[in-house]
Amino acid sequence: MTAAAQRPATLEDVARVAGVSRSTASRVIAGTGFASPSARELVAAAVDQLGYVPNPAARALVRGGGVRMVVAVLGTSAAVLDDPYVQQVVGSAARVCTPAGVGVALQWLPLGDPGGLAQLDDRSVCGVILVNTTEDLLEAVPRSLRGRVVSIGVGSASVPSFDVDNVAGSGAVLRHLYATGRRRIAMVAGPRWLPCAQRPVETYRRLMRQAGLPERVLPGDFTASCGRAAADAALRRWPDVDAIYAISDDTALGVIAGLRDAGVRVPDDVAVAGFDDIPLAGLTAPALTTASHPVRRIAAAAAAALLDGRPAAPVTLFPSDLVARASA
Repeated sequence: MTAAAQRPATLEDVARVAGVSRSTASRVIAGTGFASPSARELVAAAVDQLGYVPNPAARALVRGGGVRMVVAVLGTSAAVLDDPYVQQVVGSAARVCTPAGVGVALQWLPLGDPGGLAQLDDRSVCGVILVNTTEDLLEAVPRSLRGRVVSIGVGSASVPSFDVDNVAGSGAVLRHLYATGRRRIAMVAGPRWLPCAQRPVETYRRLMRQAGLPERVLPGDFTASCGRAAADAALRRWPDVDAIYAISDDTALGVIAGLRDAGVRVPDDVAVAGFDDIPLAGLTAPALTTASHPVRRIAAAAAAALLDGRPAAPVTLFPSDLVARASA
C-alpha cells in the first residue's frame, strides 16, 4: 500500500472523482450555494467511495468562524491557571464548544502586561473569554477583536460582561451574620487590583455604616494561606471580633484553620462565612456558611454568546444566594 493510499481523502480527491470543480464539491458538502442535482449526486457518490470526512477546522477557517475559543486569564503569575475557578470556566466552555467542533485553549495574561491579547487576533480564534478582567485589560482589546470578546467580570461598551451578583450575595451573608447576633464583623477582601473583588468590600462598608458598626477590612488574595494569616491579624487587632467574612471560600477555610490554631471555637466564639459554595464548603467541620456562585452557568453563557455571534446584553448578572450552614 502506498503512502498516498494511506492518507485521508481530501476535498480535491472528491472533486476529481466526481468530475466537478473543487468549489462545487465544497458547496455540496457544506450545503451552501448552488449546485445542480447531478453534481450533488456525483459528489455524494465520491464522498461514499472515498470515505471522505470533512475537516471542521478547514471549514471554519474558510468561513472565518474560527476553530478555537481562548480563555484568557489575567493574574500576577502563571499559577492562576491552576485555580479551580479557572478550570471550571475552561471545562464549561469546552462543553459548549465541543459539539460545534470548536476547541478551547487557556492563556495566562501577566498583570500589567496584557499585550498577549494581540496574539489572539487571527482567523483561527472564534472568540475570547476574559477572566479577572480589569479596565486596563479592556482598553488593551484590539479593535479587530471586538465583537469576539466577552468578560467574566467587569465589561465595557464593546465587551459584554457575564458575572455573579456578588453585591447581593455578600449582602445576604452579612445580613445573616447580623441576624444571628454578630456585631463586630471583620472582612477579608480580595486582590485590590481586581474590580469585581471590590464590590463586596463596598457592600460591607455600606452595611456596616447603616448598622452603626465598626468597619474592619483585612487584605486578601483568595487563598487559604491568606485566610489563616487574616485570622491571626484579626484576633490581634480586634480581640472582640465575633465574625469574619471572606469573599472566597478558600480564604474562609483558611480563616477557620487559623482560628482553630489559636484555640478559638467556630462558631461559638467567632462565626465564619465565605463566598463561592465550593464542593468542600459543605464537607468541612463545621460546614461553611457561604453564598452561591454559579461559575459553570456563567462560563457556559459567555461561551454560547461567542458561538452565537449575536450581540449580548452589556451586563448579564447571575444570582447569588445565601447557603447557611454550621460555621455561622
